[in-house]
Amino acid sequence: MYSQTLLKPDGRRLTLYSRHPITVGITAPSPSDAPVQANPHLRWHPLRGEWVAYASHRQRRTFMPPLEYNPLAPTKDPQFPTELPQGDYDVAVFDNRFPSLLPAATNPPQEIVDTLPANGACEVVVFTQDPQSCLSALPLDHLELLMQVWGDRTRALSELPQIQYVLPFENKGVEVGVTLHHPHGQIYAYPFIPPVPARMGECQLAYYQQHQRGLLQDLMQKEIAANQRILYQDEWAIAFVPVCARYPYEVWLAPIQPVASFLDLTAEQRVGLARALKTVMLKYDGLWQRSFPYLMAWFQAPIDGQPHPEWHLHAEFYPPYRTSDKLKYLAGTELGAGMFANDTLPEVKAQELQAVSVNLDPTYDGLSAAF
Repeated sequence: MYSQTLLKPDGRRLTLYSRHPITVGITAPSPSDAPVQANPHLRWHPLRGEWVAYASHRQRRTFMPPLEYNPLAPTKDPQFPTELPQGDYDVAVFDNRFPSLLPAATNPPQEIVDTLPANGACEVVVFTQDPQSCLSALPLDHLELLMQVWGDRTRALSELPQIQYVLPFENKGVEVGVTLHHPHGQIYAYPFIPPVPARMGECQLAYYQQHQRGLLQDLMQKEIAANQRILYQDEWAIAFVPVCARYPYEVWLAPIQPVASFLDLTAEQRVGLARALKTVMLKYDGLWQRSFPYLMAWFQAPIDGQPHPEWHLHAEFYPPYRTSDKLKYLAGTELGAGMFANDTLPEVKAQELQAVSVNLDPTYDGLSAAF
């Protein structure tokens, strides 16, 4: 992996990554020379026992640029400026212009609940320079590079003194709120462990202390033995619809042998995960004959300098789905009570995805058979 770190005129960092040597003399662009004006803060939610971030400056952020907008091309339109430089590289990572969390945040307002500066970080990860592409269209070695990028960003963000958790994710598609047309994800680095991974960590630790084995590791072995819901499996990685799926078409993806974070992956595990990742996305696209929207979140161990043998790095995919003639959204029981009610069986949805044939040949572009 090759990398090069630059500074944008407005002071934000830009790091380029590539499978090949990166062009010398690249200049990092930014929408303006003015430094980012942001000072987000946190407020404590006493009834839920969790922090809520407040970043009112995000009301000014870009939303849904026009279809003809090319983020790589120079533009004089201040609403849709370029963030990416010209040059020979594969992946670009830069600080979000409208962050919900910021390392330099300070002086939170005094309120009737506890407040803190939102000392975290928000990064944008552009997967490829091609604005018409998507993850499922990228070659396998490009996806392997992306695994390395997520690991390198986890390492870099964990060096910030306030950071306790790093979450890479992708919101793909207009339906889930994407604001740029080129394929991209984000990385949030939190000054606390958010509620979802915190609960995951508690359950995994309790299981490990009792069995001296990983919770997800044992669940995956049971999935392999049942052999009903598996979408991809090789020596190193697996993708499956979990028996306990909260959403129809929910998919989990993980290395077979547990590792705590992206930093712990072997080269062989990255190869397996890349193949599993491409398989899942091609099956989504092939099932609906379109580039299908989803939320992909990667869960890894917290950043505290301690070993976490109980943790198992994995991704969870949550796609929207149709019920009769409309999209299914979360209802009162999910949002109000936190108990998910799934209208379909995981086995049935797994069978639908299993029936979609995919091609992982390196010369296959990932799109021609899907649409």
